[in-house]
Amino acid sequence: MTRSLIVETFPVGPLQCNCSIIACPETREAIIVDPGGDAPLIKQKVADLGLKVRYLLHTHAHFDHIGATAELKRDLGAKILLHPDDRFLYDQIQMQGHMFGFRLDPTVPVDQDFEDEMRLPFGQQSSLVLHTPGHTPGSVCFHLHADQSYLFSGDTLFQGGVGRTDLWGGSQPDLMRSIKQRLLTLDDSTTVYPGHGQTTTIWNEKKQNPFLR
Repeated sequence: MTRSLIVETFPVGPLQCNCSIIACPETREAIIVDPGGDAPLIKQKVADLGLKVRYLLHTHAHFDHIGATAELKRDLGAKILLHPDDRFLYDQIQMQGHMFGFRLDPTVPVDQDFEDEMRLPFGQQSSLVLHTPGHTPGSVCFHLHADQSYLFSGDTLFQGGVGRTDLWGGSQPDLMRSIKQRLLTLDDSTTVYPGHGQTTTIWNEKKQNPFLR
């Protein structure tokens, strides 16, 4: 019988981005999705769960999703991954923060670029990268299928909403195409962990999301 993935999701940083720690229950090897702030809290949760973090993964490079990355890289030694189309945002984290009234530290170099449909192994599990441009040019989502189907959708798809497209490089046509062609084609039972707010399912968003009607 397949053991359930370890999934710990909690809000971090000034804009309450959902950071997710996902781990293989057999090996305790883990990935972290969107470490947007509160690095001490993230590190404490990793320690409490007894995990070894392999990757720091980013659905996109807005400051509220990358704010703790440099500190976690330094202290956990995990690899930083990002889609290359969002590198211009990643490198301008201080400019982004300034525009929203926050003082932020500079980033550290990305270790590896995402490619569409690449698989990222951790322990006996793996995550599939889906390139879903629209909110930003390099937005991605992470699809995992273990004991059930999981989607970490960043700011592409929310419970009852979709990502904004009025920031750097956003595109409404690209966003809707990404959602309809890459996300709504997943199994209806897929649990969706968005970048902000509550979890949902693909079925719920097909039936109830007013932006997708």
